[in-house]
Amino acid sequence: MRFFPILFLSCFLSCLEAVGEELPQKGIGGSGPMWTELASSSYRLDTAQVRALKVELESISFFRDNEFSSPLTDGYTLPGLWVQPKLTYMPLRQVKLELGLQALIFNGANRYPNYVYHDISVWKGDQYTRGAHLLPWFRAQADFRHLTIVLGDIYGGQNHGLIEPLFNPETNLSQDPEMGFQLLWDRPRLHADVWLNWQSYIFREDTHQEAFTVGTTWRTLLNAPQSRLHWYVPVQLVLQHRGGEQNVVQRGVQTIWNASAGVGAQWNVGRRALKRITAEADGLLAYQQTGDLWPFRSGAAGYASVELGLWRFLDAGVSYFFSPKHFVSLYGHHFYSSLSVKDGLDYGRLQTAAAHVRFHHTFAPGYTLGADVEGYQTWLSGKGDFSFSFGIYMRVNPSFLIKRF
Repeated sequence: MRFFPILFLSCFLSCLEAVGEELPQKGIGGSGPMWTELASSSYRLDTAQVRALKVELESISFFRDNEFSSPLTDGYTLPGLWVQPKLTYMPLRQVKLELGLQALIFNGANRYPNYVYHDISVWKGDQYTRGAHLLPWFRAQADFRHLTIVLGDIYGGQNHGLIEPLFNPETNLSQDPEMGFQLLWDRPRLHADVWLNWQSYIFREDTHQEAFTVGTTWRTLLNAPQSRLHWYVPVQLVLQHRGGEQNVVQRGVQTIWNASAGVGAQWNVGRRALKRITAEADGLLAYQQTGDLWPFRSGAAGYASVELGLWRFLDAGVSYFFSPKHFVSLYGHHFYSSLSVKDGLDYGRLQTAAAHVRFHHTFAPGYTLGADVEGYQTWLSGKGDFSFSFGIYMRVNPSFLIKRF
């Protein structure tokens, strides 16, 4: 797979040159970082769509290659797509209903395990689906003045705004849709997201544990985001619980969580070549409240990052992560966890320096091309290892009006 970076870099530079030449100054361009453009969705209701029945198709095609050289994890490749056809209808100005299916397809695969993707659990589903990993999809949404309530498939993944040590953006490609309950609260100087993602339901005498994740993110704005120097305070929590009243597998109750709090600043430079500079520092905690999934009770880490918004289509950033003794991320990148998924060992002290360049070009709302290159330098027990990854992605989100009632 080592020949892929050379081919990818050549295509990547060609794309930058083409976009730099063709994108007009007032044309449509990505207004945010690449993963925001590719994988997030607006939960604001468009009152112009009241009593309009529509067909909507959401999809992301991807090819991502992870060339990892670390005791923490093995490398792998993700070639494929997920596609989500659905019907949408707003019977009222404050209510929206969506019904459809989601299919995840990896190129070359013909059988898929029938369990939630992206998990560190000790249980696995004992059934399989063929052709594609297919799931029903339903969302009911109600809006109030400052509060949005969501039931069914929630606005998950990138929409939560978790920092990278708590959420690996690659998860946007491979995880099942988050299903459960969500509250979104917006005030002039505050955005809050509280959700429950029910990952595994159990029946009587079932052979695996009930599992769900509870999370919340709070972003307090100390001044207006349009200010020359904008300050904000992020607080985040992700908790996973496993057990259940009908727990016949005798693994006991297990509750583990990650939390972070920090401060960030964004300098809105507003230049043609340099749009913004964002810097953030966070303290992180990992805690095993009950159970024995981890060989330790608690851990801590620090994380600092700097991100540059360049032109209208490029983001570049560097970050540094340091865990003096034990830290495991539930849904973050493996290079931010001292517990190896490769050999099961706890390496305790961990340092990770990372850098990335991400390109995104939005042709129109819902049509985005993205590409990225990432490098990770880790230090474990005095030994350093370098790993890198690269990928190219395409989001397509057309909608068609069937009938307006």
